[in-house]
This record gives sequence, C-alpha cells and structure tokens, in this order.
Amino acid sequence: MSQILRVALVAGEASGDILGAGLMRALKSQHPAVEFIGVGGPLMQAEGLTSYFPMERLSVMGLVEVLGRLPELLARRKRLIRTLIDAKPDVFIGIDAPDFNLDLELKLRQAGIKTVHYVSPSVWAWRQKRVLKIRDACDLMLTLFPFEAQFYVEKNVPVCFVGHPLADAIPLEADRQAARAALGLPKDGQVVALMPGSRGGEVARLGGLFLDAAERLRAMRPGVHFLLPCANAERRQQLEALLAGRNLPLSLLNGRSHDALAACDAVLIASGTATLEALLYKRPMVVAYRVASLTYRILKRLVKSPYISLPNLLAQRLLVPELIQDEATADALAQKLSPLLDGGHAQTEGFDAIHRTLRQDASNTAATAVLALIETR
Repeated sequence: MSQILRVALVAGEASGDILGAGLMRALKSQHPAVEFIGVGGPLMQAEGLTSYFPMERLSVMGLVEVLGRLPELLARRKRLIRTLIDAKPDVFIGIDAPDFNLDLELKLRQAGIKTVHYVSPSVWAWRQKRVLKIRDACDLMLTLFPFEAQFYVEKNVPVCFVGHPLADAIPLEADRQAARAALGLPKDGQVVALMPGSRGGEVARLGGLFLDAAERLRAMRPGVHFLLPCANAERRQQLEALLAGRNLPLSLLNGRSHDALAACDAVLIASGTATLEALLYKRPMVVAYRVASLTYRILKRLVKSPYISLPNLLAQRLLVPELIQDEATADALAQKLSPLLDGGHAQTEGFDAIHRTLRQDASNTAATAVLALIETR
C-alpha cells in the first residue's frame, strides 16, 4: 500500500486518547503515508490528528449528565456521520466510547466504509444482546483481553486480540526499592497501598471504609505504613477530610499511583482498571466494591459474569478476594489483607502469567490488523 491512507478515529476520553496516539504512531511506522481525521485529545492531535471538535465534548459520565447533554451529542454525531461519509476514509476506528461510536460505526459501514472498534464494551458481562449491534456495526473488533476475543469468536464477530498497552509499558519486574526511595520511604518495613478509586462517588463509598480497614490492619501489624494516591486536587481534599481525627502512618500522594504500586507489598483496591495496574506490578491485592443498594440489586440481576475484578476475569478463577457490598467490612478487608503481606505468592505467580499473555506489543499488533483490513477492500 503506497498510496496515502486516510484514517478516521474517534476517542471520547483520556484513556482513548492514549490508545489512539499509540495506534497512530504504529500506523505511521508501518505505512509510509497516512493522514488522520476525526475526534481526539492532545496526544492524538500531537500525532497528527485533525480533530473536528474538542474531545471533551464527548467526555460525559452518569445517566443524568448524559441526558442533559443528549441533544448536543446526537447533533454532533449526526454532523460527524455526514462529514466522514464525505471524507471517504479508508477505515474508521472507534476507540472505546461504545454508546457514541457503535451507532457512528453502523452508519459509516452502511455507507461502505470499513469500521473497527478498539476496546470491547463489557458485553460478556451484561447487555449481551449488544453483540448483535456490534456484528452489524464492525468489520473488526480489537480486544485488550483474550477472554473477550473468545466471546466474539463464539458470536461470529471478526476479532483480533491485541493485548494491553499497559502490559507492554510496565516492566515484568518492578523495582520496589527504587520506588520507595523515590517516595522517601525506608527500604524495610511493610507498605500497603490504599486505592479507593478516582471518582468522588467511589471515594465517598470506599474511602472511609478503607481507612477503617487500615486501622484494623495496623492493630494486627503495628509497623505497617500506608500509601494513598489522590487522583486530583478534589480527591485529595475529600480524602483529607476523611483522614481528620485519625492517627495513621500514611503518605498522601498527588497522583503517583504507579509509584505507590511499585513501592508497596500489598494493595487494598476498588474494583476497576486500577486492579489491572496492580496485577501488572505483581502486587497481591484485596478487591472491594460498593454501590447504592438499588444499583446493586439491579446489577445483580443483569451481570452474567461470576467475577467483578479484572484479575479474576483474566485468570478465569478466583485469584484475588472480592468483597462486595455488605461483605466489604473493615474487619473482613483487614483479615484478607494481612496474610498477603507475607508474600501472596499464589496471586503473584498468577499475575506474572497474565502479564506475559497481555504483552503483545498492542499498538503495533492493532495497526497490523487495521492495515490488513484495509487491504481486503
């Protein structure tokens, strides 16, 4: 393929901007002439994307917030469909943001444009009928995890497992002593990272609980020190209020979650993407999850998966403890966490095997799959 390729991409949030930028770099390295159009953030724009409007206009979370912005989102998607059909890209790549991108992909594919969706929605866990829409909308699904690819194979959706960029970026063996030195911690002594989430609602539900669990654990292991990364200034303020009146040996960090994971011996963590990062750093963990009681009752009926945390989904077995809703008490969390400070080897051996499976040179693997799709025209 020596001609100029026109590649359209749409990312809706920061994580998609990171994935998109990596994919764009890989495409440029594999093809001599390529131009990029669509919607992306600063990282994708730095790689050469002409963004039709700011990515932040698609970054909206929560039902009420989405409803309030729905007219704008629908209007933007309608205009974007017309613009991209007129631009006739060789391929369109929707990066995550399935509620926005799948409808966009469907219209573009109906207009004869090849379509790729990068990052599978959680159809294997709930709302499985979405796979029918995905089958109609996508010429190719790129998945980060192997169990997702198996699901699509069973549903007759063209799929390529590309691995996870974090697995490529994080070393197979992190330097604990260097991380402790960077954080001003002593070389010896047991260190526990507390990671109750990056959103205000998560911290409201789990922040106080994790600090209660830390107090219980300190009573069991008096020499333990705690690390608590704050996602942003708002979360730091929220956590400082929760720490008032407590006497915990704790370092409150501005960001630096990867340093905290590298430095610690074990992690108490909210279910979510951060559990993958803890896995890749080979740090034994206890996973907790709490939502509003009505939300929990609804999700319990909808979710088909036996596990909620990525380590267990990837292992396809109960590798890490999951304490959900009422089971997530301070005493229970401390009791599960304490023995992990002695090594947690059963977990870390499983983590190492998963890390090696996910190390697929994700961006280049994804780029190769996209270029192969273009060649099938």
